[in-house]
Amino acid sequence: MSVLWTAEEIAAATNGIASGNFSVTGLTFDSREIIGGELFIALRGESTDGHRFIGQATQRGAAGFLTSELVEGAHVRVADTTAALEALGRASRSRSSAKIIGVTGSVGKTSVKEALKLALDRFAPDRTHASVKSYNNHTGVPLSLARMPADSRFGVFEMGMNHAGELAALTQMVRPHVAVVTWIASAHREFFATEEDIADAKGEIFAGLEAGGTAIIPFDSVHRDRLLGHAKPHAANILTFGEGEGADVRARRFSLQPDCTTVTADVAGEVLTYKVGMAGRHWLNNSLAVLAAVKAAGGDLGLAGLALAGLTGLPGRGRRVRVTREGGQAVVIDEAYNANPASMAAALAVLGEVAPNGQGRRIAVLGAMKELGSLSDEFHAGLAGAVEAANVTHAILVGREIEPLADALRRRIKVEHVADADAAIQAAERSLRADDVLLVKGSNSVGLGRLVTHFQGAEG
Repeated sequence: MSVLWTAEEIAAATNGIASGNFSVTGLTFDSREIIGGELFIALRGESTDGHRFIGQATQRGAAGFLTSELVEGAHVRVADTTAALEALGRASRSRSSAKIIGVTGSVGKTSVKEALKLALDRFAPDRTHASVKSYNNHTGVPLSLARMPADSRFGVFEMGMNHAGELAALTQMVRPHVAVVTWIASAHREFFATEEDIADAKGEIFAGLEAGGTAIIPFDSVHRDRLLGHAKPHAANILTFGEGEGADVRARRFSLQPDCTTVTADVAGEVLTYKVGMAGRHWLNNSLAVLAAVKAAGGDLGLAGLALAGLTGLPGRGRRVRVTREGGQAVVIDEAYNANPASMAAALAVLGEVAPNGQGRRIAVLGAMKELGSLSDEFHAGLAGAVEAANVTHAILVGREIEPLADALRRRIKVEHVADADAAIQAAERSLRADDVLLVKGSNSVGLGRLVTHFQGAEG
């Protein structure tokens, strides 16, 4: 692998003191990610101190360390490793001539980021960089920036928040040429009085736009005008996307299939017919946001369409797992990565589009939605209509907060309300039969990803 940073460059960027002449091919603050050649950044957190894992990082093959303590071996010593990580991220952004795309939104931001990476990589193979996993916070964003190779042509960075002001700080670090808001929904309502407040916080992303930059906004959102108000002082260009007449990037025709979506879109004057290898109306919205960003960044729309067709199997975001059961197979729809009212309803709509074979049933394993504050009971109970519309015959509901949904459904369908992910695994294992289709969805902290992992062991 090529050199990402030298010790001299790290020291210059972080105002640190280098001990040893070394170079690194990657960076991480998680010693478990080290495969050899990385810079291990010893962050101090509320519950742990990365300096404790320097020995483990050494054994795994770290090439050097970023520390605030004297340590043995090659390292750069700084006053504060968190501040140094941020400085390294800013230095990476400053040395790069890549076209930078920033992505945020209440739902869809990771999916759009992943789709953009695939789309731009078709156009610039091996020179498209994107944040991994959901590294979208105050440590994940600078880490993702610092990991960007100097010769990248495109950089795609996801930015998240659960408080006002967080995106304002992140976007000044990323300094995007293109800033995308995927959608506004009631996520993190524990920290926001209204959905309008969430839109205002998401609109902070536009303040970091580079001169001549483009803002990309969901046309069909009730918060469109509010987002436009945030974008206009900072964006030289604005593209809207959606289904509505008047959107700059608009779906002229589309067909929602059980396992894909086909679309003919007008992309700011260019007509493109393409397939998305993922199901659901939310993926129609995601794909239009992707095409708008590709257009704004100077990518190739035709290649982007091909990339969208090949977009299948995103873990936690619609992947299908086929599970061997006595007499045949069942299908598990893996939507286990996080949940809010909008994404939960979208996932249930996808479940409703899938017709089980034979005598198969639709089963939903739904975990509690977190950070909804005083509206938690209302939002959970409000999912009853989406569950019924999806023709779910059996619901396994997980966590204390989801009890209002259990109460709303008990007289309508079979409901099991369980305490945690372990109990959900047991209930799902007992229930799942050949030809069933089972949806898994819930907030990350509920841990329903373990249920998908469990069934992957029986993948057919």
